[in-house]
Amino acid sequence: MASAYLLLLAIVALGIPLALSLRDRVDTEVRSQAQSQADVVAATGAELVGHGRRGTLDHLTEISARTVRGRVMVLSRSGRVISDSAGRSTLGTSYRSRPEIATALKGDSNQETRASQTLGTELLATAVPILHGGRTVGVVRVTQSVEAVNSAVRRAILGLALLSVIVLGLGLVAGALIAQQIARPIHRLGLAARRVAGGDLKARAPVEGSSEQRSLARSFNEMTSRVSRLLTMQRDFVADASHQLRTPLTGLRLQLEELRETTADGDPRAKRLDAGLSEVDRLAQMVDELLVLGRAGEHEQPGTDVDLVQTVDRALARWRKAADDAGVELVRMRRDGPSSVWCTAADLDRALDALIENAIRYGPPGSSVTIINGPGRIEILDDGPGLEAGEETVVFERFHRGRAGRQGVKGTGLGLPIARELVEQWGGSVTIANRDGRGARALIQWRRPDALRERAEERR
Repeated sequence: MASAYLLLLAIVALGIPLALSLRDRVDTEVRSQAQSQADVVAATGAELVGHGRRGTLDHLTEISARTVRGRVMVLSRSGRVISDSAGRSTLGTSYRSRPEIATALKGDSNQETRASQTLGTELLATAVPILHGGRTVGVVRVTQSVEAVNSAVRRAILGLALLSVIVLGLGLVAGALIAQQIARPIHRLGLAARRVAGGDLKARAPVEGSSEQRSLARSFNEMTSRVSRLLTMQRDFVADASHQLRTPLTGLRLQLEELRETTADGDPRAKRLDAGLSEVDRLAQMVDELLVLGRAGEHEQPGTDVDLVQTVDRALARWRKAADDAGVELVRMRRDGPSSVWCTAADLDRALDALIENAIRYGPPGSSVTIINGPGRIEILDDGPGLEAGEETVVFERFHRGRAGRQGVKGTGLGLPIARELVEQWGGSVTIANRDGRGARALIQWRRPDALRERAEERR
């Protein structure tokens, strides 16, 4: 589109001066032609006027009139018509009062534009004296319609405009073809990039176009291949770590449980064995959560519309018993409005579990945890100790547990980072801040719940 505007601007910038120049040139040529024809007739008619050779004179005026596309008259020394290309009806009529005739009879050539009261139009009148022996013996008068001259100018300008339109059309067609040749490789590269962003690491961009575009496509393909290899190595590592770490932890727990069963409750070693079992459980949980973080960002399942009301209902069912055991009441609230977002239910469940677990752990017995779902958002309100100033961001760092977590509440410091990673990969956000009074407010929110759905539909 920009190239079309530039081409149109160039045509206008060149066409307008050219049209003005053409108008002036046509006008000058018409005047020059009238003057030259009048001079020719005057030079030739000098020998004819007064010698009775009217037939030859009439033939001369007719030829000259056709040449200038006007009217040619030859007048005698007294200003009376002796030959007229328009016919014989004006023969003998006196034109001595015409300004151009009066000037020519005095021996001076004259050319002027004036209004003709007889014809009711503008005329270009050219009058040249006929000289013989150094004295004026007659006058040649050439008249042309100014409207005819203007019509010729308009035809010339119209032809120029038509030529400009043809040039513009050809330029647009050529520009579109060139732009298509340039844009097609970029468009296909963009399609390949969107496929890679959607998880298709086998997508490759065709190597085509200019040398720079081919170089860009090769670099993109090399980058995609490297990313694919790195992600494959990461998945392999996660799978190996899952197996290699869980197996010894399971074996260690079995051995500790066996020792604990053979140790009496009053034995001092029993307390140490219980602490060891607790640490093994904490380590196993930490390994699981680290593996979750390692897989974050990879969409193992395709996105779909997930209903937030049903998501909260499932979470309440999962955590009702844990809340009862901790002496915390779970309260459910709803707000009207659209309640679906684009993600996978498993990722959202895992993120919501981390936030609800935190709220229950930090809530004192007898308190409540309120879960509210609204349009594109879920809120978790607790009555715990809240956050210290400046902890709103650092609590999402791995292994950072905040002031309340350092006061004896169990945890790994990975729940909030996991929640944020799982939600952000689907275009949402997770924040936590103090409530007015006591407690904290965790918020899962999608400002544009349909954004990822629209991208997925575009890729399809």
